[in-house]
Amino acid sequence: MNSMKFILPHLYDAHMMQQYKGAPFGELSPHVFAVADVAYRAMINEGKSNSILVSGESGAGKTETTKMLMRYLAFLGGRVATEGRTVEQQVLESNPVLEAFGNAKTVRNNNSSRFGKFVEIQFDKQGRISGAAIRTYLLERSRVCQISDPERNYHCFYLLCAAPQEEIEKYKLGNPKSFHYLNQSNCYELVGVSDAHDYLATRRAMDIVGISGKEQDAIFRVVAAILHLGNIEFTKGKEIDSSVPKDEKSKFHLNMTAELLMCDPRALEDALCKRVMITPEEVIKRSLDPLGATVSRDGLAKTIYSRLFDWLVDKINVSIGQDPNSKSLIGVLDIYGFESFKANSFEQFCINFTNEKLQQHFNQHVFKMEQEEYTKEAIDWSYIEFVDNQDVLDLIEKKPGGIVALLDEACMFPKSTHETFANKLYQTFKNHKRFIKPKLSRTDFTIAHYAGEVLYQSDQFLDKNKDYVVPEHQDLLSASKCSFVAGLFPLLPEETTKSSKFSSIGSRFKLQLQQLMETLSSTEPHYIRCVKPNNLLKPAIFENVNIMQQLRCGGVLEAIRISCAGYPTRRAFFEFINRFGVLAPEIVEGNHDEKVICGKILEKKGLKGFQIGKTKVFLRAGQMAELDARRAEVLSNAAKTIQHRIRTHNARKQFIALRKATIHVQSLWRGRLACKFFESMKREAGAVKIQKNIRRYQARKGYSKLRVSGLVLQTGLRAMAARKEFRFRKQTKAAIIMQTRWRCHRASSYYKKLKRASIVSQCRWRGRIARRELRKLKMAARETGALKEAKDKLEKHVEELTWRLQLEKRLRTDLEEAKTQEITKLQNSLQSMQIKIDETSALLVKEREAARKAIEEAPPVIKEKQVIVEDTKRIDSLTGEVESLKASLHLEEQRADNSERRYAEAQESIEEKQKKLQETEGKVHQLLESLSRLEEKLTNLESENQVLRQQAVSVSMAPNKFLSGRSKSIVQRSAEGGHIVGDPKPALDMHSHSIIQRDHPEVEEKPQKSLNEKQQENQELLIRCIAQHLGFAGNRPIAACIIYKCLLQWRSFEVERTSVFDRIIQTIGNAIETQDNNDVLAYWLSNASTLLLLLQRTLKASGAAGMAPQRRRSSSATLFGRMTQSFRGTPQGVNLSFVNGGLNGGVDTLRQVEAKYPALLFKQQLTAYVEKIYGMIRDNLKKEISPLLGLCIQAPRISRASLVKGSSRSLANSAAQQALIAHWQGIVKSLGNFLNTLKANHVPPFLVRKVFTQIFSFINVQLFNSLLLRRECCSFSNGEYVKAGLAELEHWCYKATDEYAGSAWDELKHIRQAIGFLVIHQKPKKTLDEISHDLCPVLSIQQLYRISTMYWDDKYGTHSVSSEVISNMRVLMTEDSNNAVSNSFLLDDDSSIPFSVDDISKSMEQIDILDIEPPPLIHENSGFSFLLPRAD
Repeated sequence: MNSMKFILPHLYDAHMMQQYKGAPFGELSPHVFAVADVAYRAMINEGKSNSILVSGESGAGKTETTKMLMRYLAFLGGRVATEGRTVEQQVLESNPVLEAFGNAKTVRNNNSSRFGKFVEIQFDKQGRISGAAIRTYLLERSRVCQISDPERNYHCFYLLCAAPQEEIEKYKLGNPKSFHYLNQSNCYELVGVSDAHDYLATRRAMDIVGISGKEQDAIFRVVAAILHLGNIEFTKGKEIDSSVPKDEKSKFHLNMTAELLMCDPRALEDALCKRVMITPEEVIKRSLDPLGATVSRDGLAKTIYSRLFDWLVDKINVSIGQDPNSKSLIGVLDIYGFESFKANSFEQFCINFTNEKLQQHFNQHVFKMEQEEYTKEAIDWSYIEFVDNQDVLDLIEKKPGGIVALLDEACMFPKSTHETFANKLYQTFKNHKRFIKPKLSRTDFTIAHYAGEVLYQSDQFLDKNKDYVVPEHQDLLSASKCSFVAGLFPLLPEETTKSSKFSSIGSRFKLQLQQLMETLSSTEPHYIRCVKPNNLLKPAIFENVNIMQQLRCGGVLEAIRISCAGYPTRRAFFEFINRFGVLAPEIVEGNHDEKVICGKILEKKGLKGFQIGKTKVFLRAGQMAELDARRAEVLSNAAKTIQHRIRTHNARKQFIALRKATIHVQSLWRGRLACKFFESMKREAGAVKIQKNIRRYQARKGYSKLRVSGLVLQTGLRAMAARKEFRFRKQTKAAIIMQTRWRCHRASSYYKKLKRASIVSQCRWRGRIARRELRKLKMAARETGALKEAKDKLEKHVEELTWRLQLEKRLRTDLEEAKTQEITKLQNSLQSMQIKIDETSALLVKEREAARKAIEEAPPVIKEKQVIVEDTKRIDSLTGEVESLKASLHLEEQRADNSERRYAEAQESIEEKQKKLQETEGKVHQLLESLSRLEEKLTNLESENQVLRQQAVSVSMAPNKFLSGRSKSIVQRSAEGGHIVGDPKPALDMHSHSIIQRDHPEVEEKPQKSLNEKQQENQELLIRCIAQHLGFAGNRPIAACIIYKCLLQWRSFEVERTSVFDRIIQTIGNAIETQDNNDVLAYWLSNASTLLLLLQRTLKASGAAGMAPQRRRSSSATLFGRMTQSFRGTPQGVNLSFVNGGLNGGVDTLRQVEAKYPALLFKQQLTAYVEKIYGMIRDNLKKEISPLLGLCIQAPRISRASLVKGSSRSLANSAAQQALIAHWQGIVKSLGNFLNTLKANHVPPFLVRKVFTQIFSFINVQLFNSLLLRRECCSFSNGEYVKAGLAELEHWCYKATDEYAGSAWDELKHIRQAIGFLVIHQKPKKTLDEISHDLCPVLSIQQLYRISTMYWDDKYGTHSVSSEVISNMRVLMTEDSNNAVSNSFLLDDDSSIPFSVDDISKSMEQIDILDIEPPPLIHENSGFSFLLPRAD
């Protein structure tokens, strides 16, 4: 069985050879060495030559088996050195040369031998190898000129094209695709094979074989000449049925061929295009047509290559050397096996004919020899039928009616075609059971071979069968100036030259095959059947149907059937008794007839069906194994008895020696213990004496130390009392100062509180008076004559209120500064007081501890020293002082508590004052709002006055009819609000406050431009501006901010009809039409999301927003309402306008605008565009990384296909690994470039995180599903490879930071856990609970079961999880299926939009749009002056 692996050292090393050397055949496992050993022993013992036939289909390992046979025969017989190298080494070293010129790639094998090789290994009388000869048969010559896809021509052509550059230039070669003989197939290179490396190896092999450098150059010159010869094309000449080279390219190749073969170019052209016919009267030179010239060219190429191959074989045989005195030999036949392709031509016909011959030889030898053995031993047996293929051989080679004979006959007639040949076959063999005519073809035919039916195409049978040498070719090349080429074509005798006897490849083939069969018949044959496990040429894959077909084709199944039907096991009487006599020793000792002894042994063991011949015992299948088992049982019992006796003797002997040694050791240890006891007694007495002296010394030292401590304590207590008195006085002074400061602060706070309350009262009273005045002004405003007076009063009132407001601000500022200074002083004094209290407390604690120690230690000292009565009085005085100190400490603690309480009360009062201050500020803010409302009312009155004036002017100039219809709709007023209700279209351009400041005469002289025309121009200018790439101001998109400010300034959100929204949406849609430009998409995603954020935080839906646009407009859409809101947005009064005050606090501080239907529709459209642009960006990134992800998924197949042979394996592997990891680096590079694009366009990080989260989810789905669907991905090495790629992605997430990567890494949890399971070791020891909860908690049982069953370790050969875990998974999956849970184990890619408008609003930060400079296009336009930044 071909293992499809390069190295299996443990099966074919020297140790294995030693085991099979001399072993009886069948005793050990079947092996190539066993067959070689039998052949060698038979040759030595019987003196007869033997042969070993190695057969099998292409790619089954016949050539490698032949090499192993020669190695083993050299191991058995020894070697005779020849010029420093053994014969076996020389034969093996010739293999690269023969493989280069005789092997080619076929459909089933990349290195198929296209010739038969019979190696004759010659032995001397001592059984040593003394010589060898290589006989080649049946070279496939037609392959030189014709090949089919995906096969290749012979290796030597491709090796020469991959030679070093100087060789290529020397022979004018190039790419194999440029040569006709090579480009008929699309296969030019072999996976894992370097033609350049093999070219150098072939050169070295030629040197070893003995081919000189000059001869090597000549050989490759001939090979190059064949390639150039194939590129010569012909076309019609000037004469009828003549031909000439087609073009300059053909002439170049013709000259190159002549130069390489060292012959005349003109003579070469004549030899290809013309023929000489010799008649008795004259010599006629006839021209050939282009087709005939092409046939002549191909015939010359085949002849040259065949002669070159024969020369190489002869050269190798001369180099190896033969032994003329050898009497015995062992031949090893390596020939191609049975072939059946989709298209079978003349080559397959010859190969299958050869295999039919070899199969007949196998049948005659095996089956007939089996039956002869039964007859010889005279046992009772029945005739065994076997399949005989003689009828197929007669169909092919029988004369005169065989296929080969008919083919030769057709070739001899010039007008014969493949159709006439096929019709001849149909007529001749129409009743033959082995010949089948297809129904749908007129030229094909089918032969039922022993291995199966094969359909042959007879299209090229006639051309490939012709083999005669053209005399013109012979004369041309024999006259070559190159001695090597001339030697390939020696001059023929005149008789042979004159007689143009027809010769065919089929006839030569049959003759060579007959010689081979004669050689095999003269030897004792042995058979080795090589089996190819699969057609994929990969290890560890067994195709059962294919293997059974090969065994059936090789006759192995038939041989097994016959063997099982008979007696497969047979032993001579002596061998049987010698092996199984132990089963019945009493029978062996009592009888001397070997035949009777064998019969009684078999009868005693109860065997049936056996037979006893004249010299052997014949057993049925399985009976030998049964006897071996019983023999092993008897021998095992005998061995156990012997072991029992020996172990008893050894144990008794060991026990006696151990007892004697134990007694001796005990006596020694008892003496040692007595010595130790004496030593311990001496040491104890010395230790007691030392302890007595040390205790006396320590007592004296302690007394001295205690006396000194008493003196030091007394000194310290007196000093402490003095320091305590000083600190008390200092603290009393500090407390008085603090009380003074606190009373001052309380009085000041009361004054400020009273003053603040009076100010609030005044403000409220003044507001009340102002409201009364406002009502009066409203009543007065209804009359046109009182407008001017009311305006003057209101202006004075506004100025007065403004002055009062500034005064209030100044007072409030002074009050806050005084309050801050006072609080700072109090906090500083409180901190210093707290520090002093802490220091006092610490000192008191230390003094108290010192006094307590002194009191406790004083009595024993006094008693021991026996002091006088005066010391006792001193102690009493000290005790009194200590008590007084305790009392003062208690007072200080009370004072500290009082201070803390007062501090807390002060804090509470401060907090109350702060609350009152905040209330006061709120009231001031309300006053400011009321003031702003007053300003708005004043502005409304002014605008109404201006409108009425303009209407009065227009009425005086217009007809009365127009006045009666127009003035009624304008002058009509609302009863409650005082607004003018009528025509909703504004009559004035309110976008610039400069109009209000114009004088009345100016308005009368120049008619005002209508609002619609002005607004249309501004909108057009805005659309042209935003269509350009405006860039960013910091991280803020300029286009979005400009659009928002313009829409808000124009009040577009509050009108019910406008076209500006549709034009903005159309502009965005036109910009994103090019879906492949990620830069443009990112730019508009940033602008759209920012504009959507501004709208979300500004617009609010009004009560009428959801209704139809035809509903009655609210007051804000009327003329007066629009004027009021326009004036409200202009910079007036106290800087509360939109430009300078409305956006100071960012977007969150903007006032809410009641949006109408167009504004809400614009917001929805903008939301849809944000989602669309987001999806386009995400899909573009998926398209970019999908090819790289596919290469990562294909990595296991590529990595195994990238392995090479020889010394270049490690370099190729490292290069392949770098190429594979480059796919992951390409994905990381794409992600990095994409992130840089989004950053450059300031896309919100929230959207960036969402994009990469979905991309990583896509990567997770693709990798995980490929792992579950493809077995080559579910391997240990692929797990390591994907793990390295995930590390690259994790490193990218770390560099991208959480701000942009977010939770993208968590999306890879499925593939991360699956890869972790693939690369973990000791999987059989893992339980299902550990796998499902610890290793892979995210994966389902179906997914775990899929991975566990598909896993295979291509690196270390380990196994998957245990069978118990697999069975538990099946049980759980069955329960899940019963519970109606989905059994799908694949993941789905989520392509939805993973966010909403609220998510964008919450995630994005505030945007300050005040200081953004407008683009140059609108910078100078007065209609956009509100966009210019203004100073506060």
